[in-house]
Amino acid sequence: MSPEPKAPPFTSRPGGVSVAVRLTPKAAKNRIGVIRASADGKEALRVSVTAPPENGKANKALIALLAKEWKMAKGGITIKTGARGRNKTVFLAGDAKVLMGKLRDWTRGRKQHG
Repeated sequence: MSPEPKAPPFTSRPGGVSVAVRLTPKAAKNRIGVIRASADGKEALRVSVTAPPENGKANKALIALLAKEWKMAKGGITIKTGARGRNKTVFLAGDAKVLMGKLRDWTRGRKQHG
């Protein structure tokens, strides 16, 4: 039996883009890491935040970090699934085609610079 194909962390959806995220709270610093596949073959964007996982603080820090990195309004980013866990689906509201292009460019730039 062959392994399942990888699912990219960025998925075009009606009204925006879903992003698979693996969040590490209470980290040494806020940081967007690499895209890695988990044991089930699904890829997720690794993100670390210094905020603790209590009262939604880590989720708010995640949204703020992604908004700053991707130059988006915080209000356009929501956590759709996994609000209480490390594995999350974050939704970026907007034109899916434009957002996917922006994320593709961002991913390429990260590979070249870090």
